This record gives sequence, C-alpha cells and structure tokens, in this order.
Amino acid sequence: MVSERLAALSPSETLAMSQKSNELKAQGIDVINLSVGEPDFFTPDAIKVAAQKAVEDNFSFYSPVPGYLSLRNAIVGKLKAENGLDYKADQIVCSNGAKQSVCNVLLSIIGPGDEVIVPAPYWVSYVEMVKLAAGTNVIVTADITQDFKITPAQLEAAITPKTKALILCSPSNPTGSVYSRTELRKMADVLANYPNITIISDEIYEHINYIGKHESIAQFKNVRDRVVIINGVSKAYAMTGYRLGWMAGPQWLASACNKLQGQYTSGPSNIAQKAAEAAYIGSQECVETMRQAFQKRRDLILTLARDIQGFQVNEPQGAFYLFPDASYYIGKTYYVNGDMFNGKKINDSADLAMFLLEEGHVATVGGKAFGAPNCLRFSYATSEKLLTEAMKRVKATLAKLV
Repeated sequence: MVSERLAALSPSETLAMSQKSNELKAQGIDVINLSVGEPDFFTPDAIKVAAQKAVEDNFSFYSPVPGYLSLRNAIVGKLKAENGLDYKADQIVCSNGAKQSVCNVLLSIIGPGDEVIVPAPYWVSYVEMVKLAAGTNVIVTADITQDFKITPAQLEAAITPKTKALILCSPSNPTGSVYSRTELRKMADVLANYPNITIISDEIYEHINYIGKHESIAQFKNVRDRVVIINGVSKAYAMTGYRLGWMAGPQWLASACNKLQGQYTSGPSNIAQKAAEAAYIGSQECVETMRQAFQKRRDLILTLARDIQGFQVNEPQGAFYLFPDASYYIGKTYYVNGDMFNGKKINDSADLAMFLLEEGHVATVGGKAFGAPNCLRFSYATSEKLLTEAMKRVKATLAKLV
C-alpha cells in the first residue's frame, strides 16, 4: 500500500489532460492541445551552444547542492539589474525546476497544523505541496469580477495565529492576472503586521507580461526579509525541459533548502546550469521576441473568446493563459449519437473540458483543478493558426449544449 502522504495527493490535472490529448493523437485524431503550460518556441541557439560546450568541457561531475557559484552570481546580477534587489550568492538555491524550489520552501517551513494562504484560482501543485508538507490550505477566492486577484482585506481576514506562509503568483498561472505595484504595496502593508508569515512569491512568468515593468513584493522593505522569490528559465527562455529553477530568500531559509535538497536530489543538472547561466548573462533579445509573440496571441484569443456565447472573459496582463468563466454551460446537457434520451450532463468545468476534448478535439483544463470550478484554462502558447482553429472548434462544440 502507498503511504498516507501519497494517498492524500491528487494527480496533476494539467498533465492528465495533456496525456489524454496525446492518447487521442496516437489514435489518429487531430487534437489541438491548449492544456500545456509551456512555450512552443525552441530554446535560443546561444543557450543551446552553452549546453553543448558544457558537455564538451566535461561538466559531468556533481555540482554544489545549491548550484555553481557562477550561476548563482548570474542570478544575483539579474535580480540587481532587472529588479533592483540586492542578494548574495549564498541566498540563492538552484533546483530541478521552479516546482522543486516551491516545494523545497514549503517542506522547510511547514509542518502539521501550520496554515498556508493560497489565493484561488491557484496553480494546481500549490495545494498538493502544502498537503505533502502536512500543512493546511486556507483558500482565499477571487473571481473574475476581481480580475482573479484577492484584496488586502481578504488577505487579512484569512490570517490566523497558525498562518505560516502566503503563496503569491504574479503574473498568474492560470489566470494571467498581474498584481500592480500599488496592490502589492497594500498587501505588504498587511503582512508587515504579521512577522511570522513567509511570503512565497512565484515569479516564473516575470518576463511574459504586457503592461511593462515587472513588480515584485520583495521590493518593499517592510516585508523584504520574509519574501522568497521563485523563478527560473523555463518560461522566459523556452527551457522547460532543462529543469532549472531557483529561489532567492533570507539566508536562514536558503540554508534550510540547501540542507533539504542535499538529501533528496543534490544539485541540478550541470548542463542545465551552464545553459541557464548563458541565458542570464547573454542577450535578452530572445526574451522580448517571444514576449511580443505571446502578446499577439493573447490579443487574438481574447477576440475569439469574446465571440463565444456564454464566456465571461477578462484581459490577462501576463503569462500565456486565458481563463474564461464558463458558468453559462454548467448544468447543460449534450446528446450521445444524436439520441435525445441519452443526454450527458455537464456538472462542472472538468466535464466541460472533457466534452471539448472528446467532441471538439481541443484539449483544455477544467478550472476545478485550479480552485475555480466554473472556469476553463486555455494555454495560448501555440501558433496563431492553431489558436484560430481551436477557438472555432470550441465555439461550434459548445453550441451543441442545451
């Protein structure tokens, strides 16, 4: 039998939908996959060259657990140049993706009885990681009328003597919403009154934003020493498969994550580290080129989604997701093989996502997995041609519901 710890976890809905999509494709069905949260671009050539050179230069031995000093210094330089934040190399821990970085932090600070505030909609793995750490999720919900962003008042109302951490994600997966500097400052002012709360700021989509300069809650001095920034190279540099993420935080927490990681993975891939170092110290032109492409796709899918009856759509300001409220379709039915007496009911967004996949051959992810049971997540990290065809199919397929 599996452990209680594992039994308590839910499988990743995003990976499950992607797998189902691939299974249908293997059967010869033309499926357009809008379920996966990864850029469709290839890793820039200069970064690939650095990876190849690392192989040729025999970077084949164990690295330090938190990563090579040269990479951590490159991250320190990035934080100073792009974010105006001062860190030292020993405050950086590099891991096997930003996902491990988040998990490292939670496992280092959360235990039985500890509460973690998780704004919803949330990335699917946050709540599962809190469970893994034996903590308690405190879900604070913001719907589309709030642009999916919680307010300082909601935050303060959720804080109890057991609160140990808050997880913020901006730009957000799954909504694409971005907290402004003013909104973050007001959150920081609330959190300044609770010195025992660690703020986990997931900024992996930092460079994919459509409103200008990225804002981090770490810029505010009244909470600066309790913020942990999570970031990495997956999204900005199209390096998802390299598995290289990192955390930057207070020294005591970096040391704790270093200790934990040293016991269950050690340092991340040497080749990925040298590639990431090249990404940070090299030209950033590739980042801007991809960002502009994502913005064009955002504008396209927004126009197409707003033309679908029943969709409530906000305008995402970052990342590469659209998260329409599809409440209009919950409770509707569809006929099987044209038989009006054999209808199937759409009970929630998971059912709706499966209907779109099986009937329309478009893979999305139901918002239930993100704490928003009436929404759907569309990833627009694919070509404009495929986005146009996908939304055409979605519109036609949803029209079959009665």
